[in-house]
Formats: sequence, structure tokens, C-alpha cells
Amino acid sequence: MPEGDSIYRVAARLHEALAGRLLTSAELRVPAHATAALAGRRVLEVRPRGKHLLTRLDGGLTLHTHLRMDGHWEVYRPGERWTGGPAHQIRAVLGTDQGTAVGYRLPVVELLRTTDEGRAVGHLGPDLLGPDWDPAEAVRRLLARPSRPLVEALLDQRNLAGIGNVYANELCFVAGVTPWTEVGQVPHPDRLVERARQMLDANKLRPGHITTGDTRPGYRHWVYGRAGRPCPRCVTPVLTGRQGEAPRDRAVFWCPYCQRGPAPAEAVTNARPGRGAGGRRPGW
Repeated sequence: MPEGDSIYRVAARLHEALAGRLLTSAELRVPAHATAALAGRRVLEVRPRGKHLLTRLDGGLTLHTHLRMDGHWEVYRPGERWTGGPAHQIRAVLGTDQGTAVGYRLPVVELLRTTDEGRAVGHLGPDLLGPDWDPAEAVRRLLARPSRPLVEALLDQRNLAGIGNVYANELCFVAGVTPWTEVGQVPHPDRLVERARQMLDANKLRPGHITTGDTRPGYRHWVYGRAGRPCPRCVTPVLTGRQGEAPRDRAVFWCPYCQRGPAPAEAVTNARPGRGAGGRRPGW
């Protein structure tokens, strides 16, 4: 599922293409809204809310969409061929005299009153890239269930909105704890949420979810996607496993030397402490 910074860029692209323009064509190819007449309305703005997209129209309407795993939006110039997928995968079309935004495989397409947006996104925690960012509230929500595994608590959009699996794993690493560490045992949770905001903010205008500061391929992440490869900090092989219950379980990655805390015993027994960075563990 896309991270919050990816959705931020999608919203920016749609906003640039649509905001301030009249819809000359509009189709919502889902049963609930197939007859909605949106042509002639002006697009006011497109804004992200965590991993959700809100396209606000005049007349007090909002098109709420969510990409989840497979959805995506493409913007085409007038006369340009649509190449984002076969026609039967198109779920939304918003056309203006300057171009057309086409939503493919969107699992959520909902037309609602703008005043009712809270029904779709009101459950979300503070948005890491939004104007409502409130670090104190994010910490409060994280600690409300102190026995939850950290990676699970970070992925819960009701705590703070915008973190996906890449950032959840990387935040565990920079905090120096394993993904299974109880959130109540994490030192300095205020620093954790601030680091989360810094990571997403640094990447909101560029692809790649770069967390190390190194933009070279293969060096962009501390542990995510690096199973079996050396930890960039201590050269111990990075381990991988699964966290959570199927079908909602996620792949997790961690360095058995740099990150303290519980982990599957069979994985830990294969770990060899590294010698990089003077043997110093990360953390606050």
C-alpha cells in the first residue's frame, strides 16, 4: 500500500491538473455513483488525508478515493492515449479542457457531501503531512495501547496517518528496537513521531522513501527490503519475518545487532554481531 508521501505526490499532481477548472466530462464507474452528474462542476482542490484522496468540487461535493494496493491515478493531455490499464479497470474519469485524470483499479470511490468528509476520514489520527499535525496527540494515541507491537501501532492509521510498511520498519531501526517491541517500552516516543514526520516530509516531493539520506539504489533504506544483506551500520545480515495475523500480516525487517527487543527465536539464532560503526547500537 502506498505510503503517505506517495499519496501527497498523487494529490499534488491531480491538484495541478484539475484545480480551478470545470469538468467537461466525469464518470464514476461504480454502481453506487454510476449516474452521478458531475460535468459542469468546478474542481476546487485535491487534498491528501493520510493515505486518502479528497477531490473537492463546487456545490459542496467531495470525491473520496483510496488506492490501497493496486489503485492508481494517471493524468493525460488532450488527445493522449490512456495507457494505465484496460478500460474495464477504470473506476473514475475527471476530464477538463486541459486534460483528463483517470483512476484505475480504485477500490474506494465514494461521492459524499464535503460536510460529511469526517465519515470517511474522521477516524484517522494526526496527518504526518497535513495542517492538522499534532505530535502530542500522535504520542497519546500510540501509548493508548502500550502492549501493542511497535510496528503494528505505527501502521494503525488511527494513531497517526501516513505511515506504511517501509517507514514502519525504518522507524523501528532508527529507534533501536525490534518491530515486536511493545510500544510502551519504546524510549522517547515523542522523538519517534518527530522522526516519522521528518522522514515523510523529506520524501514528499521525491520517490523512493529514502530514509538513510543516500539516494543511490541499494542504499536508500536501513533494513527494509535488505533481508540477508549487511546492515549499513554494523554489517550484520538483516533478518526478515512476518508480523501480525494472516491475511493482514506484513513482512518485517530488522538488524539483530542494532535493534534490541523480542524477535522470533529461530531468526535470532542465525544472527552474528557485526563490527561496523564501532559496534555502537542505534537509538535515541
